[in-house]
Amino acid sequence: MKTLFEVRWHGRGGQGAKTAAQFLAEAALETGKYIQAFPEYGPERAGAPIKSYTRISDSPINIHSPVTNPEIVAVIDPTLLDSVDVTEGLCDDGALIVNTSQSPEEIRNKLKLKKVRIATCDATKISLETLGVPMPNTPMLGALLKVVALVPIEKIKEQIEHKFLKKIGKEKTEANIKGLKRAYEEVKIG
Repeated sequence: MKTLFEVRWHGRGGQGAKTAAQFLAEAALETGKYIQAFPEYGPERAGAPIKSYTRISDSPINIHSPVTNPEIVAVIDPTLLDSVDVTEGLCDDGALIVNTSQSPEEIRNKLKLKKVRIATCDATKISLETLGVPMPNTPMLGALLKVVALVPIEKIKEQIEHKFLKKIGKEKTEANIKGLKRAYEEVKIG
């Protein structure tokens, strides 16, 4: 892995982009990395487009600005593909992960991308089938980890258990973990 690895998350308020960015960072912290995780939004309401960022590094991070040239872009809400330039600044050797039932090739053609690796995962469907609600952030984490092994999936599982067990109970925590693992297995990489 590079010395500094940056991820930009695109979603809408209330979909868990901030939580996904934080879980990824905290899992990396558990492996001895330096981290940053933060959202970018103003007074928007639930449903408004937001960005969240994750930085993971082998050395202290001295950057304190939004991620402008990410190695990975994770798009939690696929409707943003029509209204936001989610690939802005994405490295040529980077990866775009989209929550959609479409194939990687369909997304490549839609966005007219040539060099970027593209992965798709129907994270909304997975969350509906595992959690019973459309909360695709945890499955998107599973898909991301399959595309780029930034941290072991077990570290994300530990973060979910640590943060959710008391907050939402054992059943919903286990459902989140099931969604994480299922997306890890079902993501399509093109």
